[in-house]
Amino acid sequence: MSNTQQNALIRRLPLILILSVAVFGAFFLRDYLTFDTLRENREALLAFRDNNYLLTVVTFIGVYILIVGFSLPGATIATLTGGFLFATFPGALFNVIGATIGATAIFAAARWGLGEKLAAKMDSSGGAVKKIKSAIDANQWEALFLIRLVPAVPFFMANLIPALVGVSLFRFVVTTFIGIIPGSVVYTSVGAGLGEVFARGETPNLGIIFEPAILLPILGLSALAALPIVLKAVRGKKGL
Repeated sequence: MSNTQQNALIRRLPLILILSVAVFGAFFLRDYLTFDTLRENREALLAFRDNNYLLTVVTFIGVYILIVGFSLPGATIATLTGGFLFATFPGALFNVIGATIGATAIFAAARWGLGEKLAAKMDSSGGAVKKIKSAIDANQWEALFLIRLVPAVPFFMANLIPALVGVSLFRFVVTTFIGIIPGSVVYTSVGAGLGEVFARGETPNLGIIFEPAILLPILGLSALAALPIVLKAVRGKKGL
Protein backbone atom coordinates (compact mmCIF):
# COMPACT_ATOMS: atom_id res chain seq x y z
CA MET A 1 0.00 0.00 0.00
CA SER A 2 1.43 3.37 -1.04
CA ASN A 3 1.79 6.34 1.31
CA THR A 4 -1.02 8.09 -0.52
CA GLN A 5 -3.35 5.15 0.02
CA GLN A 6 -2.32 4.89 3.68
CA ASN A 7 -2.99 8.60 4.23
CA ALA A 8 -6.38 8.28 2.54
CA LEU A 9 -7.27 5.32 4.77
CA ILE A 10 -6.17 7.15 7.91
CA ARG A 11 -8.30 10.16 6.95
CA ARG A 12 -11.31 7.92 6.49
CA LEU A 13 -10.90 5.97 9.74
CA PRO A 14 -13.07 8.34 11.85
CA LEU A 15 -15.93 8.11 9.34
CA ILE A 16 -15.52 4.32 9.10
CA LEU A 17 -15.63 4.11 12.92
CA ILE A 18 -18.80 6.22 13.06
CA LEU A 19 -20.52 4.11 10.41
CA SER A 20 -19.43 0.86 12.07
CA VAL A 21 -20.71 1.93 15.50
CA ALA A 22 -23.94 3.18 13.88
CA VAL A 23 -24.55 -0.24 12.31
CA PHE A 24 -23.72 -1.98 15.59
CA GLY A 25 -26.07 0.33 17.49
CA ALA A 26 -28.90 -0.16 15.03
CA PHE A 27 -28.87 -3.91 15.70
CA PHE A 28 -27.89 -4.17 19.36
CA LEU A 29 -28.94 -0.95 21.13
CA ARG A 30 -32.37 -0.21 19.71
CA ASP A 31 -34.07 -2.16 22.50
CA TYR A 32 -32.22 -0.28 25.26
CA LEU A 33 -32.53 3.41 24.35
CA THR A 34 -36.33 3.42 24.47
CA PHE A 35 -39.21 5.16 26.17
CA ASP A 36 -39.77 2.08 28.34
CA THR A 37 -36.18 2.30 29.59
CA LEU A 38 -36.73 5.92 30.55
CA ARG A 39 -39.99 5.09 32.30
CA GLU A 40 -38.45 2.22 34.26
CA ASN A 41 -35.48 4.30 35.42
CA ARG A 42 -37.19 7.65 35.93
CA GLU A 43 -37.03 7.66 39.73
CA ALA A 44 -33.32 6.75 39.79
CA LEU A 45 -32.58 9.45 37.21
CA LEU A 46 -34.45 12.13 39.16
CA ALA A 47 -32.74 11.12 42.41
CA PHE A 48 -29.31 11.25 40.78
CA ARG A 49 -30.11 14.67 39.27
CA ASP A 50 -31.24 16.04 42.63
CA ASN A 51 -28.03 14.90 44.33
CA ASN A 52 -25.59 15.62 41.46
CA TYR A 53 -27.05 18.35 39.27
CA LEU A 54 -23.88 19.55 37.50
CA LEU A 55 -22.62 16.01 37.01
CA THR A 56 -26.00 15.05 35.57
CA VAL A 57 -25.85 17.95 33.10
CA VAL A 58 -22.33 17.06 31.96
CA THR A 59 -23.13 13.34 31.72
CA PHE A 60 -26.37 13.98 29.86
CA ILE A 61 -24.73 16.23 27.28
CA GLY A 62 -21.89 13.71 26.89
CA VAL A 63 -24.31 10.84 26.28
CA TYR A 64 -26.29 12.98 23.83
CA ILE A 65 -23.08 13.75 21.92
CA LEU A 66 -22.28 10.03 21.67
CA ILE A 67 -25.81 9.17 20.49
CA VAL A 68 -25.77 11.80 17.76
CA GLY A 69 -22.07 11.52 16.90
CA PHE A 70 -22.34 7.79 16.30
CA SER A 71 -25.90 7.94 14.90
CA LEU A 72 -27.15 5.58 17.59
CA PRO A 73 -30.85 4.91 18.07
CA GLY A 74 -32.47 6.92 20.82
CA ALA A 75 -31.90 10.58 19.88
CA THR A 76 -35.59 11.34 20.33
CA ILE A 77 -35.63 9.58 23.71
CA ALA A 78 -32.55 11.57 24.72
CA THR A 79 -34.35 14.80 23.81
CA LEU A 80 -37.35 13.76 25.89
CA THR A 81 -35.02 12.90 28.75
CA GLY A 82 -33.54 16.39 28.57
CA GLY A 83 -36.98 17.85 29.12
CA PHE A 84 -37.86 15.30 31.79
CA LEU A 85 -34.73 16.01 33.83
CA PHE A 86 -34.24 19.73 33.27
CA ALA A 87 -37.64 21.11 32.11
CA THR A 88 -38.12 22.84 28.77
CA PHE A 89 -35.43 25.31 29.72
CA PRO A 90 -32.55 24.73 30.23
CA GLY A 91 -33.33 21.24 28.89
CA ALA A 92 -33.71 22.50 25.32
CA LEU A 93 -30.35 24.27 25.58
CA PHE A 94 -28.62 21.09 26.78
CA ASN A 95 -30.27 19.13 23.96
CA VAL A 96 -29.19 21.64 21.32
CA ILE A 97 -25.62 21.73 22.63
CA GLY A 98 -25.33 17.93 22.64
CA ALA A 99 -26.91 17.57 19.21
CA THR A 100 -24.75 20.30 17.69
CA ILE A 101 -21.48 18.85 18.99
CA GLY A 102 -22.48 15.33 17.91
CA ALA A 103 -23.51 16.56 14.46
CA THR A 104 -20.25 18.46 14.14
CA ALA A 105 -18.31 15.27 14.88
CA ILE A 106 -20.00 13.53 11.93
CA PHE A 107 -19.47 16.58 9.72
CA ALA A 108 -15.79 16.84 10.63
CA ALA A 109 -15.16 13.12 10.08
CA ALA A 110 -16.89 13.17 6.68
CA ARG A 111 -15.20 16.40 5.61
CA TRP A 112 -11.75 15.21 6.64
CA GLY A 113 -12.19 11.79 5.10
CA LEU A 114 -14.07 12.60 1.90
CA GLY A 115 -15.47 16.10 1.75
CA GLU A 116 -12.41 18.24 1.00
CA LYS A 117 -11.29 16.00 -1.85
CA LEU A 118 -14.79 15.61 -3.24
CA ALA A 119 -15.50 19.35 -3.05
CA ALA A 120 -12.23 20.07 -4.89
CA LYS A 121 -13.20 17.61 -7.61
CA MET A 122 -16.61 19.25 -7.96
CA ASP A 123 -14.98 22.69 -8.23
CA SER A 124 -12.62 21.52 -10.95
CA SER A 125 -15.26 19.62 -12.90
CA GLY A 126 -17.52 21.06 -15.53
CA GLY A 127 -21.05 20.74 -16.80
CA ALA A 128 -23.96 19.88 -14.49
CA VAL A 129 -21.77 18.94 -11.50
CA LYS A 130 -20.09 22.33 -11.51
CA LYS A 131 -23.45 24.10 -11.78
CA ILE A 132 -24.89 22.16 -8.83
CA LYS A 133 -21.83 22.96 -6.70
CA SER A 134 -22.03 26.65 -7.68
CA ALA A 135 -25.74 26.78 -6.83
CA ILE A 136 -25.08 25.27 -3.41
CA ASP A 137 -22.22 27.69 -2.75
CA ALA A 138 -24.37 30.68 -3.70
CA ASN A 139 -27.08 29.72 -1.19
CA GLN A 140 -25.20 27.95 1.59
CA TRP A 141 -26.71 29.78 4.57
CA GLU A 142 -30.26 29.44 3.28
CA ALA A 143 -29.85 25.79 2.24
CA LEU A 144 -28.27 24.80 5.55
CA PHE A 145 -31.04 26.41 7.56
CA LEU A 146 -33.62 24.80 5.29
CA ILE A 147 -32.38 21.23 5.76
CA ARG A 148 -32.38 21.75 9.53
CA LEU A 149 -35.87 23.22 9.69
CA VAL A 150 -37.66 20.77 7.38
CA PRO A 151 -38.68 17.76 9.53
CA ALA A 152 -38.50 15.40 6.54
CA VAL A 153 -34.69 15.66 6.19
CA PRO A 154 -32.98 12.84 8.17
CA PHE A 155 -30.59 14.28 10.76
CA PHE A 156 -27.68 12.10 9.66
CA MET A 157 -28.01 13.21 6.04
CA ALA A 158 -28.21 16.84 7.14
CA ASN A 159 -24.83 16.30 8.81
CA LEU A 160 -23.24 14.41 5.94
CA ILE A 161 -24.29 16.36 2.83
CA PRO A 162 -22.76 19.71 3.88
CA ALA A 163 -19.41 18.00 4.47
CA LEU A 164 -19.42 16.57 0.95
CA VAL A 165 -20.03 19.91 -0.78
CA GLY A 166 -17.39 21.96 1.00
CA VAL A 167 -19.42 23.84 3.62
CA SER A 168 -17.22 25.58 6.19
CA LEU A 169 -17.17 24.39 9.80
CA PHE A 170 -18.35 27.80 11.05
CA ARG A 171 -21.41 27.87 8.81
CA PHE A 172 -22.27 24.29 9.67
CA VAL A 173 -22.09 24.86 13.43
CA VAL A 174 -24.07 28.12 13.36
CA THR A 175 -26.86 26.81 11.13
CA THR A 176 -27.06 23.53 13.04
CA PHE A 177 -27.29 25.18 16.45
CA ILE A 178 -29.93 27.71 15.38
CA GLY A 179 -31.78 25.49 12.91
CA ILE A 180 -32.52 22.65 15.34
CA ILE A 181 -33.87 24.92 18.07
CA PRO A 182 -37.57 24.84 16.98
CA GLY A 183 -37.82 21.05 16.82
CA SER A 184 -35.73 20.62 19.95
CA VAL A 185 -37.93 22.96 21.95
CA VAL A 186 -41.05 21.05 20.86
CA TYR A 187 -39.74 17.64 21.90
CA THR A 188 -38.09 18.98 25.06
CA SER A 189 -41.44 20.45 26.12
CA VAL A 190 -43.02 17.04 25.56
CA GLY A 191 -40.32 15.54 27.78
CA ALA A 192 -40.99 18.17 30.44
CA GLY A 193 -44.53 16.81 30.73
CA LEU A 194 -43.52 13.16 31.01
CA GLY A 195 -44.21 13.09 34.75
CA GLU A 196 -47.94 13.35 34.06
CA VAL A 197 -47.69 10.91 31.15
CA PHE A 198 -46.00 8.34 33.39
CA ALA A 199 -48.64 8.87 36.08
CA ARG A 200 -51.38 8.07 33.55
CA GLY A 201 -49.49 5.07 32.17
CA GLU A 202 -49.51 6.56 28.68
CA THR A 203 -46.97 7.09 25.89
CA PRO A 204 -46.02 10.61 24.76
CA ASN A 205 -47.32 11.89 21.44
CA LEU A 206 -44.12 12.03 19.39
CA GLY A 207 -46.12 13.04 16.33
CA ILE A 208 -46.87 16.39 17.92
CA ILE A 209 -44.41 18.12 15.61
CA PHE A 210 -46.70 17.30 12.68
CA GLU A 211 -49.75 18.89 14.27
CA PRO A 212 -50.80 22.13 12.54
CA ALA A 213 -50.10 24.38 15.54
CA ILE A 214 -46.49 23.17 15.60
CA LEU A 215 -45.82 22.25 11.98
CA LEU A 216 -47.13 25.43 10.34
CA PRO A 217 -44.74 27.81 12.18
CA ILE A 218 -41.81 25.49 11.36
CA LEU A 219 -42.87 25.39 7.71
CA GLY A 220 -43.14 29.17 7.82
CA LEU A 221 -39.53 29.39 8.99
CA SER A 222 -38.59 26.93 6.24
CA ALA A 223 -40.32 29.13 3.67
CA LEU A 224 -38.37 32.15 4.91
CA ALA A 225 -35.14 30.18 4.55
CA ALA A 226 -36.10 29.09 1.04
CA LEU A 227 -37.27 32.53 -0.12
CA PRO A 228 -33.80 33.95 -0.91
CA ILE A 229 -33.00 30.82 -2.95
CA VAL A 230 -36.20 31.19 -4.95
CA LEU A 231 -35.64 34.91 -5.53
CA LYS A 232 -32.09 34.32 -6.73
CA ALA A 233 -33.33 31.61 -9.11
CA VAL A 234 -36.05 33.87 -10.51
CA ARG A 235 -33.66 36.79 -10.94
CA GLY A 236 -31.17 34.50 -12.63
CA LYS A 237 -33.75 33.34 -15.17
CA LYS A 238 -34.76 36.94 -15.89
CA GLY A 239 -31.16 38.04 -16.15
CA LEU A 240 -31.56 40.60 -13.35
